[in-house]
Amino acid sequence: MNTPGLWNIAREQPTMTAVVGPDGERLDYAELAARADRYARGLQTLGLRPGDTLAMMLPNGVDLIAVYFAATQIGLYVVPVNWHLVGAEVAYLLADSEAKVFVAHQRFDAVAVEAVEGARVAAGTAGSPITRFAVGEVPGFAPLADLGADEQPGRPAERTLGAPMVYTSGTTGRPKGVRRPLTGADPDEMPAAGRWFFGIFQLQPFDGHVHLCCSPLYHTAVLNVATLAIQHGHPAVLMDRFDAEEMLRLIDRHRVTYSHMVPTQFSRLLALPEQMRNAYDVSSLRNMIHGAAPCPAEVKRQMLKWWGPVVTEYYAATEGGGATITATEWLERPGSVGKAWPGSVIRILDDAGQDVPVNTPGLVYLRMGTSNFEYHGDKEKTQAARVGDLFTLGDIGYLDDEGYLYLCDRKSDMIIIGGVNVYPAEIEGELSSHPAVADVAVFGIPHPEWGEEIKAVVQLAEGVQPSDELATELIEFVRRRLAGFKVPRSVDFAEELPREPNGKLYKRRLRDPYWENATRPI
Repeated sequence: MNTPGLWNIAREQPTMTAVVGPDGERLDYAELAARADRYARGLQTLGLRPGDTLAMMLPNGVDLIAVYFAATQIGLYVVPVNWHLVGAEVAYLLADSEAKVFVAHQRFDAVAVEAVEGARVAAGTAGSPITRFAVGEVPGFAPLADLGADEQPGRPAERTLGAPMVYTSGTTGRPKGVRRPLTGADPDEMPAAGRWFFGIFQLQPFDGHVHLCCSPLYHTAVLNVATLAIQHGHPAVLMDRFDAEEMLRLIDRHRVTYSHMVPTQFSRLLALPEQMRNAYDVSSLRNMIHGAAPCPAEVKRQMLKWWGPVVTEYYAATEGGGATITATEWLERPGSVGKAWPGSVIRILDDAGQDVPVNTPGLVYLRMGTSNFEYHGDKEKTQAARVGDLFTLGDIGYLDDEGYLYLCDRKSDMIIIGGVNVYPAEIEGELSSHPAVADVAVFGIPHPEWGEEIKAVVQLAEGVQPSDELATELIEFVRRRLAGFKVPRSVDFAEELPREPNGKLYKRRLRDPYWENATRPI
């Protein structure tokens, strides 16, 4: 039999490879299922029940995959933590998600220890201690290998399908977890939504596919694609971090058929010497999926010339809903991100919430099914993003007369750096706390490889003089408080920032001159 789903495959084809780690560690389906079962039994013994939360700050590897399947088979919400964050940022995620268990890797030991202490302080006397496990050695953390080690072999006592709860930022600067009600489904069954989603990209169970995961698994789409690959009977090959030549080597070595990529990775592949590119066989590729950030047209044309018509683009949201466009469609409609997925709705509305005519820009609204997500602990943000049963990410775009979506701009000021979303309000909040700063604006300016880089324009407090030394001091001030990818690359000074009498900042007046001779990412 060929029944999809991790535990079904473990029973029917136990020795089939499920996952290959960056260090070459290989788990077959029986080994992965057994490890997930052991961790799950250990979590239940600790008292975790459906609806509780586990957070994990782990690099790509078999441990992350096993922890994920352990937690989601017993009804837990799983918060994958971006390991570029600093301790205070991780502490916020632990406290906000009410995580009862935190699993970290020794690579991030200092941040993990600081985060647990910060979460404890934030919770105060009302909070419960976070149970901690580590891959490797982290002070105050028990070895992950101990989790469930004393339990009897076998399946967990109670099983019900959990879900990821990925944190996504907003214009308020504080990230919020996208949380959906648990379905009560059987974890052994392939989720219908997962089967449907893979069907969009012509990926079917047991059809000879091999997945290559070349991005961090704390990203929503990357995590979803890798875990669904395993559920579909597609071995998942994991990279620790992206390296262009290493990706080509792994495609050749494992006869990879699909991956999930961002445009920055395309650019790095194209930057390799032609002799190096031609040294590896990539003829196995069938569908290289890309999203998360706009792809420059010329970059995409070069990738299609090299790899052939196997590059599929999509536009989507963690919250649900999206569009897809094949290579053939894109060549006929360059610039489009595609038509709405089956079951998804895309509408373009004006500020009054009314539909605009075809080819007229407006705010892009999406819906996937009933769109029953919420931003954890933030009803106001949840409602602000909605019009009826539709929601928006703040993107501006239009639909042509065939229903293809084109994006024009972002109503929000989000910056996209190599496929990673950066929200200026969070950076502005930190800079505003510096005694030399009276007012500040943060925005994206062109970067040849990453698409955008972060620029800060500062209005200084009375009596403070601008200098190169002060600009460096402000950059280092942010670096101590936020993850490296959120740190401005440069700081300029202005006598006064352009604001309306009501306080609204005309950020476009500051940003637009930088984009006069460049195409701003969307």
